[in-house]
Amino acid sequence: MSEQALSRDRVIRTLPLTHWNQPHHDSGALASLEQGNVLFLPHLSFTLMPEELKLLDPALVAPKRKNITFDPQHNRVRGLARQQYAQQVTDLLSRYYQHCLQLIDALLPEYRHAVHSPSNTLRLHPVSTWRSKSSWRKDDSRLHVDAFPSRPIHGERILRIFNNINPHGENREWRVGEPFPVLAQRFMPHLSGYSPLSSWFQQRIGMTKSLRSRYDHMMLRLHDAMKADRKYQEQGPQVTLSLPPGSSWICFADQTPHAAMSGQFMLEQTFLLPVSAMLNPQNSPLAVLEKLMQQPLL
Repeated sequence: MSEQALSRDRVIRTLPLTHWNQPHHDSGALASLEQGNVLFLPHLSFTLMPEELKLLDPALVAPKRKNITFDPQHNRVRGLARQQYAQQVTDLLSRYYQHCLQLIDALLPEYRHAVHSPSNTLRLHPVSTWRSKSSWRKDDSRLHVDAFPSRPIHGERILRIFNNINPHGENREWRVGEPFPVLAQRFMPHLSGYSPLSSWFQQRIGMTKSLRSRYDHMMLRLHDAMKADRKYQEQGPQVTLSLPPGSSWICFADQTPHAAMSGQFMLEQTFLLPVSAMLNPQNSPLAVLEKLMQQPLL
């Protein structure tokens, strides 16, 4: 595994927050986030209530699902194998969602009016399960940037807030890769082949919820090209992060190459953010890809 040209200080910015609603006036944090870095909050914990500890059981996840998911706008849980726990899971994930809204207000107030389409997950399986039961495309222990196969987002950003809730003291180990502009240029030969007709057909038969744009196609190709390249996985520029229980971290998952290598029990909150709401939209994957390809992608 190579860590050439990267260091921990170049991919992670550590912040001292201890409360989810603690104001933190640091414009450099937002700029760092938009450059593709991870904001690490080692002392920002999310405490489970004693009665919620029994929810930390992989058997609660439906057999064909990877995680339990929650849609806070419709108060709906999916992927739960034992419906008798539906209300407790809903309460837990709803509380985490509210904490994440407080964190955005406190740390990233510039985004508060613009974030939308919230969803979150309760991740109960050990990371090793992905390698043993998933296809390589779904194996998130391989370096990748996030892209949605069935839900085109037309250039919007994928902002994610994570928290390690492991009750046994186990870190979550991540790998983080090179800056997105370098990554995109490296894999540019693999990012061709968009067909408007194919995109129309995929929507027509229900493969996608809306028309897949050229941007969404390119991001999916980038996601797959990264995961399929074994040499890049082993030797590409990367650093390892150990994220202990009781810590939180934030990144733009469509921009920051990442891979989860080990760990179990995590909460994750996702928001979408329009490019226009960024401090510097030129840092967005959309702008980077359009510059490299010298054409609009939407």
